[in-house]
Amino acid sequence: MKLTENKAVTRFYLALKLLLVATLFSLPGASAFAVEKPSQVQKQVLSTPPKAADAPASSKPQVEGEAKVNINQADAEELASVMKGVGLKKAEAIVRYREQNGPFTEIEQLQEVPGIGPSIMERNRDRLKM
Repeated sequence: MKLTENKAVTRFYLALKLLLVATLFSLPGASAFAVEKPSQVQKQVLSTPPKAADAPASSKPQVEGEAKVNINQADAEELASVMKGVGLKKAEAIVRYREQNGPFTEIEQLQEVPGIGPSIMERNRDRLKM
């Protein structure tokens, strides 16, 4: 019975320590009770709208600076660097397929390349162009 009481006390002190650490990390300054007025820089940061709000609304959000790659003109290195989940081997397979079968007529044809499936297509649809 004493062993289970010891475990309970140990867990209690561990939880207390975690609570103390969490409280210390959440303090805004030296004192938990000090109320600090926002500085001029903090006011400026809080009042500045995010840049994404200035961008035109589209049906699919695009990452700023996201590169697009032409699947009929790019070499293997460029395909591998732009496409998520596509390394140099899969990129070489795309180029090889293009050389053997001619240029792609639509982006969905990439799924005919061995190793390129629906999940890779979904991750990269916004990065591909004809």
